[in-house]
Formats: sequence, structure tokens, C-alpha cells
Amino acid sequence: MADKSALPELERYAETLLPTEYGRFRTLVYREAGSEFEHLAIVSGEIRDQHEVLVRVHSACLTGEVLHSLKCDCREQLALAMERIDAAGTGVVIYLQQEGRGIGLGNKIRAYAKQEQGLDTVDANRAIGFEDDLRHYGVATAILADLGVRSVQLMTNNPAKVEALRTDGVLVTRRVGHVVAPHELNVDYLLTKRARMGHLYDSANGGNGGLDSPPSERAQAERAQAERLQAERLQPADAE
Repeated sequence: MADKSALPELERYAETLLPTEYGRFRTLVYREAGSEFEHLAIVSGEIRDQHEVLVRVHSACLTGEVLHSLKCDCREQLALAMERIDAAGTGVVIYLQQEGRGIGLGNKIRAYAKQEQGLDTVDANRAIGFEDDLRHYGVATAILADLGVRSVQLMTNNPAKVEALRTDGVLVTRRVGHVVAPHELNVDYLLTKRARMGHLYDSANGGNGGLDSPPSERAQAERAQAERLQAERLQPADAE
């Protein structure tokens, strides 16, 4: 793990054994110093001093998890993570208060309004003045250190999350695909994340959920645009 002095300061504030529809989990609340945020560790089994612990680092999504919005796959990914750590007998879901890839609930709704006008999830964030992804994972690193986890198998489709945690000092030994089946209202969102944010949908939990089916015209156009932008970035400055 990273030098603890470089990690966010956390207080382990509360702990209980919580029965859920997915199993019984030791649930810990962490308070982040200098912030109003409280984060969760949802723990299955004994993980202290264990290696290759199954871990999901999950950012809060009130619209998906509470209101059951169909614009994303966040609720299904959270449910799948809890099912998987219960089935494995050991594991942890770290639940971070980073709504809307870090822009907050109100700005997420503003971005949704831009999506209603035809922008994708990336351009909608940019249109209201934010970068594509403002999330940070130092809190997750600090929680894993407090829990005594030695190394992790990370349930994610996002290679950037793997690299961010590794940069913070987490020993990630394996990325475990974490795909849920798409539907007509979120498939363009998922394809945009693949085309423009580098997400991978080669999953160990049952294929890619149908994401190799023909993309919509909009998703195809977005992918072509992303490829053109990437080619422009790679082109030498003095090229004709």
C-alpha cells in the first residue's frame, strides 16, 4: 500500500453486521477529514492480511441505485458485486460518494439535460465545464489499508481505475470483468464508455452481455470521432 501519510485522513466511525438480499455483510462507515462525505466498506468474510481479495470500488449513483434510472448500469453493477463477494466468501465493496463521476448530483442532472439535447455522457460533462472523469481513489486506498488487505482482484471494466489504484499503491493482481446485460436505454452509454473512455467488456462473468451486437448509428459516429481525435493527437506537429 501507499505511504499512509500521503492518503486521505479517514475515521472509522461506525460498524455493524447488515443483512441484505445478497447476504450478511460487515458494513463500516468511514468519515473523510475536511469533507462532509461518508464512505462505506461492505465486507464479506475475513480479509485482513489476505491476498487477492475480490474488491469492487464503486461510486455512488443515487439516480440508478435509488430511483432505478435506466440511463446507466450502476445499480446492477453494485448488486453483482455484492452477489460475487458473498458467493466467494471473502471480499469487499468500497462505496465512495463520487456521484456523477465526481461532479455531484446536481451537476449530473444538468449533464443529463445536455444528453436530452443529443450529447453523449462525455460531451455532456464537457458542455457544463467538467472533465470526463473527476473521480479519485485515495479514499479507497486508505480504506483497503485500514482493512489490512494485501492485494486485490479488482472487479471493473475500467482499466483507468486499475491504474489509478496501482498509482496510489494498491497491489492489483488481476482485473475481473464486471459486465451486466445492457438494454435499449443504456446501450449507447455503455458503448460510449468503451469507445471514448477505454472501458473493456471482455467479462469473466458471462461474456460481454451482448455489447458486441451492432452499435447504434450515434455510437458508431462517436467511436469514429474518438478515433479521429486520437489520430490527430498522435500526428506529428510538423506533419502536412
